[in-house]
Amino acid sequence: MSVILWVVLPLAGLTLGWIIRWLYARFQLTASEQFAERIKHDAIKEAEAKKKEILLEAKEQVIRERNQQERETRERRAELQRYERRVVVKEEAIDKKTAQIERTEQLFLDKEKVIQDREEALSKEEQRYRAELERISGLSSEEAKALIIQDLENEAKHDAQSLINKIEQEANVAADKRARDILVTTIQRLATEVTGDVTVTTVTLPNDEMKGRIIGREGRNIRTLETLTGADIIIDDTPEAVVISCFDPVRREIAKISLERLILDGRIHPARIEEVVIKVSKDISQKIFEEGEKVLFDLGIHNIKQDSVRALGRLYFRTSYGQNVLQHSKEVAVIAGMLAAEVGCNRDLAKRAALLHDIGKGVESDSDLNHAEIGMDMARKMGEDPQVINAIGSHHNDIEAACIEAVIVQIADAISAARPGARKETLDNYMKRLENLENIASGFNGVDKSFAIQAGRELRIMVNNESVNDDQTRELAKEIAKKIENDLRYPGRIKVTMIRETRITEYAR
Repeated sequence: MSVILWVVLPLAGLTLGWIIRWLYARFQLTASEQFAERIKHDAIKEAEAKKKEILLEAKEQVIRERNQQERETRERRAELQRYERRVVVKEEAIDKKTAQIERTEQLFLDKEKVIQDREEALSKEEQRYRAELERISGLSSEEAKALIIQDLENEAKHDAQSLINKIEQEANVAADKRARDILVTTIQRLATEVTGDVTVTTVTLPNDEMKGRIIGREGRNIRTLETLTGADIIIDDTPEAVVISCFDPVRREIAKISLERLILDGRIHPARIEEVVIKVSKDISQKIFEEGEKVLFDLGIHNIKQDSVRALGRLYFRTSYGQNVLQHSKEVAVIAGMLAAEVGCNRDLAKRAALLHDIGKGVESDSDLNHAEIGMDMARKMGEDPQVINAIGSHHNDIEAACIEAVIVQIADAISAARPGARKETLDNYMKRLENLENIASGFNGVDKSFAIQAGRELRIMVNNESVNDDQTRELAKEIAKKIENDLRYPGRIKVTMIRETRITEYAR
């Protein structure tokens, strides 16, 4: 029994525990289901509420969008209606313009037809008139056209020449005014003496008995003096005077001073003459150097070599057309300096070049070169500035001027040579030059008369007004001036004045 109890009792306990546990679990499941059911029911209610809310919002959104679409549709419809009205208005305007264009086009077509008809008629008339003109004039249309073209070409040339003449006149007036102002200012400031030398010198004697002593026994004194000096001693009937003639001014000066010293000393014999001539020659050589230095000092020019100073001083005894060359060179330097100051270029360079422009005349040389070329060589050896060398070589247009200072030297040289009283010519040369001037002008067609006036500085020409017009007169003046430049040599410049006039005479009876 105990064993059975021990077996039955645990089994009964287990069964009872299992029943209790099942009942408890059953009870717990029922409560969970009820809770879950409640949660489900609440969720369903909440979902239905949310659903209603969402549906309501959706309906409101749909309504808003529908209203927006309807509003936009109305606006688009209104805009389309406005566009339609504009299109209709434009179509009406285009229709009107099209109608007007069609009317205008038709009018143009009508006028074009009328014009074509008129052109055909005019063409026929033109052909008829042309044939009539050709018959009357005896010229074809091509020949008439060529004549018309020739007339137009002549007229164009005349107008062009008139314009060129006007421009030239204005330019000449302006250039002449400026040049006159500069030259007048320069000449007004110029104050140099005018000196003229000739080929003879007169020596005054204390009495006529001195002539015999100068001649000496059998003429030995005068022969000695002439041999040593190279000058001709002319003893004539002129009372108390002896004439010394020589083309070389240095030899003439030596003869003059030697004779004056011999007369003052009283001892006149060959030995004394030779002694005096040698002494005077040395004095003249020293005087040459002193004259060169004096001119350089007066002009304020420095750094000149002694050979150049002697060449300058030798110009003191040289003449050109009766004008002292040293005085001329000094005057040219003064004028060139003032001109350079007026135009604003290198004044010192212009003065230096002007002073040395004729230095070739003072060089003792057997070369066949002219004085400008000799002066260039000498200046080149002295190391002068290339512009100074160019100015020396170009002052007579032997070479082309390369700087404004060279041109100024040419102008100053012409002013010094051309001013009244500066130079002298023989009567024969003067008359021959005037005659050549008139002959050159008279050799041109259309010239009636020509007159050389103002000492050959101006050539006045009368032309035939029937054979030469105004434009041809201007061209004729240029040709005559060019002919004079090519054929004649003259100092300064010559003014060519053309005169053309028309004279008509009628008598009232």
